Amino acid sequence: MLTAQKNLFPRVALLIGAVIWGLLWYPYRLLEQAGINGPVATTITYFIALLIGLALFWRSLQTPSLFSNKPYLLFWISLLVGCANTAYVLGVIHGVVMRVLLLFYLAPLWTILFARALLQEKLNLHGYCVISLSLTGIAIMLWQPGSNFPLPSSYGDWMGLAGGVAFSLSNVLIRKDQGHSIQLKSLAVWLGVMLVGLSCSLFLPPPPALTDISPESWLLLLGTGLVVFVLSLVVLYGLTHIPANQAIVILLFELVVAATAAYFLTNETMTLREWMGGAMIVSANLFSTRMNRE
Repeated sequence: MLTAQKNLFPRVALLIGAVIWGLLWYPYRLLEQAGINGPVATTITYFIALLIGLALFWRSLQTPSLFSNKPYLLFWISLLVGCANTAYVLGVIHGVVMRVLLLFYLAPLWTILFARALLQEKLNLHGYCVISLSLTGIAIMLWQPGSNFPLPSSYGDWMGLAGGVAFSLSNVLIRKDQGHSIQLKSLAVWLGVMLVGLSCSLFLPPPPALTDISPESWLLLLGTGLVVFVLSLVVLYGLTHIPANQAIVILLFELVVAATAAYFLTNETMTLREWMGGAMIVSANLFSTRMNRE
């Protein structure tokens, strides 16, 4: 009974995280429409999450906790999650939500490579099916008449693809890092996303002054920061206790939530070809659950 509960809690945490991720793109779009661009909104919301985390988890910052058990893993987790989350926000703001998320969820393709290299997870027949389905799906989605090679055709597509690569590697490293607490990894994630967002914002037109941001926008920023705080904890808890290839499949529920939300909130739809490619990418995610079985 205890074993069943131990296995259930991380999966429920990831499922909750998937639901939140499937809706989180919408506040960032609203903030963009209010004149607060994606990197700036990301910086502020993750700074709020970081402040809450520091207030609650400051004991986790003790020197022995930070510099024992492969501290370099914390650095790479921080940087990679920062890149993945910033790319996600930029992608869903400037691209078609479902296209961006489907490209983001090519993650099993990259997870195969990273999990094999870093976690020594074996690749079997199902792994080769994942590779084949993923590559076929992306080719169908991205192919354009007259083009010789299927490449992302928009800024949003590129961000979804790049974010998926960073997300996959961060998942594997979070699973690999069993020496640091969830709280410490959460602090590293919030700091990393904030710094990456801040760095990206330096290359964009100056944002409005803090005093020029409306009370409604500040309320939305605060609420999103609180959601990010909870989201990071539940997802990191799940990723720490679930194998990388299984975790990515549970997080796939985000696509269902995002597709429904995008249709009702923004009236976004996809073409038949995009749905076909997306179905293959989803199938690759499902096949990835069997990659660790003999």
